[in-house]
Amino acid sequence: MTVARLSGPSDTEDRAVSRPGLPHYSLAAAAGLTFRPVTTEDMGFLFRLYASTRADELAPLPWSSEQKSAFLAMQFEAQHSHYLKHYPDALWLVIERDGAPLGRLYLEHWTSQHRIIDIALMPAARGQGLGSALLRDILDEAGRRARAVSIHVEKENPAMRLYKRLGFETVEDKGVYDLLQWHPPAAATP
Repeated sequence: MTVARLSGPSDTEDRAVSRPGLPHYSLAAAAGLTFRPVTTEDMGFLFRLYASTRADELAPLPWSSEQKSAFLAMQFEAQHSHYLKHYPDALWLVIERDGAPLGRLYLEHWTSQHRIIDIALMPAARGQGLGSALLRDILDEAGRRARAVSIHVEKENPAMRLYKRLGFETVEDKGVYDLLQWHPPAAATP
């Protein structure tokens, strides 16, 4: 059973365009990555993935393992519900390598931009260039369509350096998060 789709543009004029099928990303494919739609059977994996992204943040808290797990479950459900409500036309994808799930990519295609709602890899898959390859593919796809790419990123997220290296710029300070945006290079003029 396919999970309901995940929040969308704050401005009503930038609605989603027709939903594309599964992406065909060449750099990600060369790294052995494949994609498939999220299903209800993936919720356990998606929770573990989410928890892995919050582990460093929660480590110093004097909570028991049970308290941390309960907090993470509540936060995961709130995030998932928010995404489903606000990004109804997004692609909800599990990233796999050799048939094993190792991440998620939630991506919305709007008329003016592509919004990366969420991109995350399990700890064992980080630092190997997989995220960089996938992001470059997303930028290439958007660039071919003359569209920007945007993403909300926590200010302390180690991946912030990667986004900046790829040409993303901060366009709005949202407190804990920055809204980053990448613009395709201007078309060459004859």
